[in-house]
Amino acid sequence: MVREASVFIRLEGKKGMSPTRQSIQDSFKASKSQVIGTTKPVDVFKVLMKITLVFCIVASISLIYYFSLSTQSRWFGCQQCDRGFGRSGYQKITGAGGDVGRTGYERTNISHILFGIGGSTGTWGERRRYCELWWKPNVTRGFVWLDEKPAENDTWPETSPPYQVSGDTSGFKYPSWTGSASAVRLARIVKESFELGVENVRWFVMGDDDTVFFTENLVAVLGRYDHNQMYYIGGSSESVEQNMMHSYGMAYGGGGFAISYPLAAELARVLDECLDRYYLFYGSDQKIHGCLSEIGVPLTRELGFHQVDIRGDAYGLLAAHPVAPLVSLHHLDLVQSLFPSMTQIESLNRVITAYEADPARTIQQTICYDFSRNRSVSVAWGYSVQLYPSVVTAEELETPFQTFYTWRSWSTHPFTFNTRPMSEDPCERPIIYFLDRVEMKGINRQILTTYKRLGFSPDRDCNNSRYAPLLAVHSFNVSAFQLRPESWEKAPRRQCCEVVDGREGVERSVIQVKIKECSQEQIISPASDRNTNSHTVEAASKVMTWAGARLQAGGHKRSITCIPCVISCWI
Repeated sequence: MVREASVFIRLEGKKGMSPTRQSIQDSFKASKSQVIGTTKPVDVFKVLMKITLVFCIVASISLIYYFSLSTQSRWFGCQQCDRGFGRSGYQKITGAGGDVGRTGYERTNISHILFGIGGSTGTWGERRRYCELWWKPNVTRGFVWLDEKPAENDTWPETSPPYQVSGDTSGFKYPSWTGSASAVRLARIVKESFELGVENVRWFVMGDDDTVFFTENLVAVLGRYDHNQMYYIGGSSESVEQNMMHSYGMAYGGGGFAISYPLAAELARVLDECLDRYYLFYGSDQKIHGCLSEIGVPLTRELGFHQVDIRGDAYGLLAAHPVAPLVSLHHLDLVQSLFPSMTQIESLNRVITAYEADPARTIQQTICYDFSRNRSVSVAWGYSVQLYPSVVTAEELETPFQTFYTWRSWSTHPFTFNTRPMSEDPCERPIIYFLDRVEMKGINRQILTTYKRLGFSPDRDCNNSRYAPLLAVHSFNVSAFQLRPESWEKAPRRQCCEVVDGREGVERSVIQVKIKECSQEQIISPASDRNTNSHTVEAASKVMTWAGARLQAGGHKRSITCIPCVISCWI
């Protein structure tokens, strides 16, 4: 009954609706049907597309603005995003101001490097003289790692790096016939250095106790790389024998190598287990390379790290140094003194005198010509000058003289770079001058280096009349502005030089040479001077044709004939 009553009331209410309300409701229905009838689906889609486009534009601008101001590499602060790509979980070092390098961080400096020097109590007393050439107390950071604690009655030198005693390695495997426990101990220096927890370290640099580092150049090299990436940086051996026996792909420890912080973190995690897998490897550097191979990080080669796996005289190697900053030298006890009539330490101090005046330019080769006299000049800044009685191509001059032998067999070849023979006939050799002094000139920091020839010796100098004008030259004065370390951040290019005041017919006992940056279109060529007489150009052309024929006939082997001698004969 209740249900029937309610239905009746609703029906009666509907029937009793006023005419005014009915007309309004009818007009609303008509209007609604008209709108629905005229709105198309295409119009609705266009409106939605416009709204979506506006939203995308606003979102894009917001993201661009956010990332342009952000110094974080992880999107939206994700702390685990990089782990899937092989990174260790460490905190990035970002600059809080100051000089900013190419990587976007505060420029790398010496305080960001922690050195790990492999040594022993038995050898340190003699070899520390090499380390103390470059170590600067309260500036450089690191430790020399010893096999045992020095005797208590021995005072540790203040000029030496502080020492650490390596951990016990008796539990590691090593075969007595191919290696020793010391190789394992030295390999663990990276791990033990990392575990010290020294703050603000970007790079761990390993070396031997007889390695000489040129730290300003080391900083310049490492500053080109992002220390927040996994890097393994160093150099190979100069000897093919050594590379074949050990590896072409590893950094040789005596020349030193650098490992970035994130790679050191990962290496420290896996090293001990890894060392037992490579217990058959001979040296610590080879063991390290094996473990880094498992991590998947290859060697990044830098030409300034020098293992010096050669015997004899290193002069040829240093006088034609590649276009790269000099970073390190090793095995200096096993080669002849770098300067005649000096001890090796005295020789290194002489080079370091030039290095301290202009680190980036040290040992860098520069080539120029004195066309008025048909002469060639090769300058290894801070070390030596070579004077040739003829026009010699730049390609020949940048090839090192073979003044040395291979490391293991004392053979004349092979090496990992091209060489040219140093003739025993003094009339087929250049006249060589060695660094004598370094001076700073004026407020613009122009540097003047002087190179002098040793006294005349009948068995060492040429008596040919063609050489007489050259023998009258007693010294070279080479001027140059200081080379900025940032220059190595550009594409490598050898600088140019010119013989100044070299007027024809005027012989001088002192030759002035000026080093400068090469101009945009400048080349170093025997035929690049417009005043060069046609006879000289023709002679140079003959030499190149002859040299090409010899190379083709010899299967691309270098001719042992002295090209300067041939040029002078034709001239």
